Amino acid sequence: MMELAGMTLEEKVGQLIQAGFHSLEPDEHILELIERRRIGGVILFTRNVQDPAQVAALTGKLQEAAQRAGTAPLWISIDQEGGMVARITEGVALMPGAMAIAAGGSVEAAYEAALVAGRELRALGINMNFAPDLDINNNPANPVIGVRSFGEAPEAVAEYGSASIRGFQDAGVSATAKHFPGHGDTNTDSHLDLPTIPHSRGRIEAVELVPFRRAVAEGVDAVMSSHIVFPAFEPERLPATLSRRVLTGLLREELGFDGVIVTDCMEMQAIADHYGTVQAAVLAVEAGADIVLISHSRELQEGALDALLEAVRSGRISEERIDASVRRLLALKRKRLAAGTGGAPEPHEAALRLVGCEAHRQTARRISEASVTLVKDEEGLLPLRHIPTLVIHTSAVATSIADEAVDIPHTFGKALAAQGLDVVERIIPVSPDGEALQALLTQAEPFGQVVVSTYNASFYPGQVRLIEALQSLGKRPVVVALRNPYDLREFPGVSTYAAVYESRPLALESAAKGLTGAIPMRGKLPVTVSEAYPVGWGADGPC
Repeated sequence: MMELAGMTLEEKVGQLIQAGFHSLEPDEHILELIERRRIGGVILFTRNVQDPAQVAALTGKLQEAAQRAGTAPLWISIDQEGGMVARITEGVALMPGAMAIAAGGSVEAAYEAALVAGRELRALGINMNFAPDLDINNNPANPVIGVRSFGEAPEAVAEYGSASIRGFQDAGVSATAKHFPGHGDTNTDSHLDLPTIPHSRGRIEAVELVPFRRAVAEGVDAVMSSHIVFPAFEPERLPATLSRRVLTGLLREELGFDGVIVTDCMEMQAIADHYGTVQAAVLAVEAGADIVLISHSRELQEGALDALLEAVRSGRISEERIDASVRRLLALKRKRLAAGTGGAPEPHEAALRLVGCEAHRQTARRISEASVTLVKDEEGLLPLRHIPTLVIHTSAVATSIADEAVDIPHTFGKALAAQGLDVVERIIPVSPDGEALQALLTQAEPFGQVVVSTYNASFYPGQVRLIEALQSLGKRPVVVALRNPYDLREFPGVSTYAAVYESRPLALESAAKGLTGAIPMRGKLPVTVSEAYPVGWGADGPC
């Protein structure tokens, strides 16, 4: 491991940059950044992933490049939250997401899910996970957080989040609490614009900061900043990522965090459109960030490195300020990367046998099955009868750039058919048009049992029109929400409604088992859907 005293300014500044690239193999782009610019880390996306063996080979080659350059081992990071935000989905035991875990009601399950996911990431050579999400989803209109959150209750989010942190870090992977000081109460996606949370300091202390305080006490390795303006802490309309009052004053000095602060991606439009990625990199380091995350463009990555060097050479940023970040980064690398697949290259064969093993998949299945939440079944339509059944499945889509891409060939109809139901399935987009709706109504006419899966219906009125039209035909659709449970607000008159929080294959299987009576549906709502169905509600009443 490198020592600060022997590092050049260029090597020190390089440690502050974490970069993404666009291929399945180390290309000239990323090798130049590692070997010539001495960057400290790499972030992987779906574009870098084919299967576990390929990922393990890729991370090994990236670490070999750092070794050749004589620099410190790399952070190799990923957004593997579980559920709908995951970059590696095939060949691994993909865990349910945060809200599904919380619906199951077991804090131990949050620890288990993170421990298993962490062990698999570590086996693949990934040593930093940008998870868990500690945002409190108390705004149903939030377009980017939703089921990525453990729920709306601050103490519950703190408890589940801290268990998740323990799980990842016990597996040897650095956990990252995000998005500080909180992205839950926005109706704007910071990937697309610059949100503001206008609440008072007292309200933020009592709600948004609760899980972050717990994470700091838990010893979380890293905290990711949000690109959100908090006027209660920063009067100059600077987002948290660029605010010294937030990163240094609030997070370091008031909350006592002495770990690594990493920015959210600096190419998100909240930063790029308002401040410029390159100049914002300098502002973020001035504010107190230790890692500047630039996920896509080599030009911007090189530009940020140059801008930071110039800021030190001109005296705008002191070298002592850079040294403080590098000390933290090297100390954490010594702790997490000194041995094992997260550090220097070594054979992955033995470790790879753990990835996606049956024991891990059983853990994921158990947690998923516990999450299925029957909100109501007023007319006793469940378990589903073994009669010809029309299943209308709404395809999943990427609801924000955080999802990156969602291409799930599995459907709810296939899952129900696997449980022995006689299924005719129609697959619709999230926004079915009038012609498609009319065709569905015609097809629904002869069926005595209709099941509809929805996907963020509150954002897509076509799904609402479908449910209403089926009801006007005299049908009693059984509705299952495959992402945010708030869909029920849009059609409160349906008599049977369940939530499973995600549309990954395992969640579809769990929902199908629940609706056919193969497993009990004992999940509880982690958020308030309506006055009648508050947080903690399940079909057998509140917890």
